[in-house]
Amino acid sequence: MSPHSGLALPARKVEYLKFIFESGGTARTNDIASAFSVDPSTITKTFAELTSGGYLLHTPYRGVTLTDAGRRDAAFFIRRHRILSLMLVRNGLSPKEACNEVRRFESMVSKKAVDRICEFMGHPRQGVCGEITHDDEESTLNAERMALKMSLEH
Repeated sequence: MSPHSGLALPARKVEYLKFIFESGGTARTNDIASAFSVDPSTITKTFAELTSGGYLLHTPYRGVTLTDAGRRDAAFFIRRHRILSLMLVRNGLSPKEACNEVRRFESMVSKKAVDRICEFMGHPRQGVCGEITHDDEESTLNAERMALKMSLEH
């Protein structure tokens, strides 16, 4: 489940986890169904699979919340996308082209490869799609995001 290799999940599930992460760590079935133009029953089935895999906590009629492992992996998936997109932009693609290309192959790129590309590019802090966090920063940023989310809910 951990992104030790970064290759554990199919691309569509990775996209769902990234969406949930960027939505503050929680989402409802209809949110994802609308965002991805997918039938809600498909999302419900996928939620069950991601819950059994330890990525999500599912509360019927309320939606899902990322587990600690789900948050950690989703943060890596976002980092991987941003690093790979930046690499393609630096090699001549437009930001839109880069994001579209990366979506086609990112789930095939391991954490080890991402770490090496990141190192080669000088550990950039900003990608074309947003801020790039690094392993030592991810846990701090995640804790800050969750604290902010909790304070907004109360």
